[in-house]
Amino acid sequence: MVTTWKWLWANKNYFIIFLVPLFFLPLPLVVPGTEASCGYVIIIMAVFWCTEALPLAVTALFPIVLFPMMDIMDSSTVCSQYLKDTNMLFVGGLLVAISVEKWNLHKRIALRVLLIVGVKPALLLLGFMTVTAFLSMWISNTATTAMMIPIAQAVLEQLYSSEEKLEEYSSESNSTGMLSFLGATKVVIDLKDGTLNQEKQALRLQKHLKLCKGISLCVCYSSSIGGIATLTGTVPNLVLKGQMDEMFPGNNNVINFVSWFGFAFPIVILLLALAWIWLQIMFLGINFRNNFGCGGNSEQKEKEKRAYKVISTEHKKLGSMSFAEICVLVLFVLLVILWFLRDPGFMPGWATISFNKQGKANVTDATVAVFISLMLFLFPSECPSCKSEDPEQTGKRRKVKTFVPPPLLDWKTVNQKMPWNIVFLLGGGFALAKGSEDSGLSIWIGEKLTPLESIPPAAIVLVLCLLVATFTECTSNVATTTIFLPILASMAKAIQRNPLYIMLPCTLSASFAFMLPVATPPNAIAFSYGQLKVVDMAKAGFMLNILGVLVITLAINSWGFYMYDLGTFPSWANFTGKP
Repeated sequence: MVTTWKWLWANKNYFIIFLVPLFFLPLPLVVPGTEASCGYVIIIMAVFWCTEALPLAVTALFPIVLFPMMDIMDSSTVCSQYLKDTNMLFVGGLLVAISVEKWNLHKRIALRVLLIVGVKPALLLLGFMTVTAFLSMWISNTATTAMMIPIAQAVLEQLYSSEEKLEEYSSESNSTGMLSFLGATKVVIDLKDGTLNQEKQALRLQKHLKLCKGISLCVCYSSSIGGIATLTGTVPNLVLKGQMDEMFPGNNNVINFVSWFGFAFPIVILLLALAWIWLQIMFLGINFRNNFGCGGNSEQKEKEKRAYKVISTEHKKLGSMSFAEICVLVLFVLLVILWFLRDPGFMPGWATISFNKQGKANVTDATVAVFISLMLFLFPSECPSCKSEDPEQTGKRRKVKTFVPPPLLDWKTVNQKMPWNIVFLLGGGFALAKGSEDSGLSIWIGEKLTPLESIPPAAIVLVLCLLVATFTECTSNVATTTIFLPILASMAKAIQRNPLYIMLPCTLSASFAFMLPVATPPNAIAFSYGQLKVVDMAKAGFMLNILGVLVITLAINSWGFYMYDLGTFPSWANFTGKP
């Protein structure tokens, strides 16, 4: 019996793939109309995405086959959804991020910040959280975590080893020494036999492990928090941008880089501050004076100096900034400036000089991202005037080879690091949104949700954010937003609320996957280092989920309410874009 269950579990994906479509097949066969057919496709894809019975990108290709066969959309219309403006914004942003990683610019930034903040417990947490959040605004959360966790582990190992050396020194000098681990743990030296008291040694190790857990969690959590600050910081943000442009093509570019940053960046600041305080309480204790290293003795200061030396040594290994690093940094800063000044809203942007016949700006954020990406392939990685020569002697003749520097970014590196599967995943979401609109499914769902109009809007947002934050713990945040956003758009239209009032906070909530290691890759990376248990992540993440939802609810009902004029039902929300 046990063997049978093991076999069934091992082959569960095959059962899901074949049985789920058969189970829901009566829906399009019994219920007439394209609404039921589109609902059938969405249900199958949602189950496959949640269970990951197939790779997410493979499931995203289903509309190309099923929509034309079910007379929902023709093949050309479906395929055109897979390479839209939002997809190119994603590709361009990632090309810049890949170049930053290739030349180790992100590591230099990280180490420099840690040198500034120091290694006192509370400040160490703050330093790792700040630099991780900043980097995750521009490069992927996964890459940021993968880079920061080893740095954190090196610092923690040095903290622990330096304390052991100080204890050995105290033992050899036959004096009663007291060493505090970051001002929180005291270890008593046994003068009788020159060995540490086992109970106190275990306590010191326990305190060290708690600090390790706190640092690991602060890295993975701040990478998820930081990603919501920019439009390109994490994929769900781009899903919302694409869904808005697809379902409400007349929205006047209400979601752009500047408007998103203006709304989301204060949320990131608040959440980082709350997460910093909460992680201190959980893993460092409530004695904030000790957490900041106030009143430390000479041994503690010596230990902090050694830990600081680790960071300094790693920073020195990078040497001075290379020509390639400088070029990438300049292009990166230029990208951010062009994004901010393209169409800032409070003043005319540089892109407003270019209009088409419909009065719409031709240049988008994707245009800027691809332009800077092209520059990465054109700029050399070494100064052209500094030619490198390789002399070879052949008899009496001197043969000289001229070295041609490679560009800042090459296609081989792009192919290795570019997550092409996300491009298809985004396209699949846009195809579902278009199919829901054209089939009439969105209108049908909206009519069924009309009774929600009697519930206070703030309560609707709070409940939906909690639902999305819970759902995203079990499935990818991209799949979560792809499934929920078309439904939320229909709901907003049905109750005559601005679609952004519901869609925007729920999109941000999809990035709050703090409780489980499988919820998001940053969590899995932090968990893989061994100090964490699932219960540790669940306890810390549960409170952060609650805090995150409350902060988002506050934001959308305060500064977001006025930024996006959410008190009115906009005219563009009634336009579906259907022919």
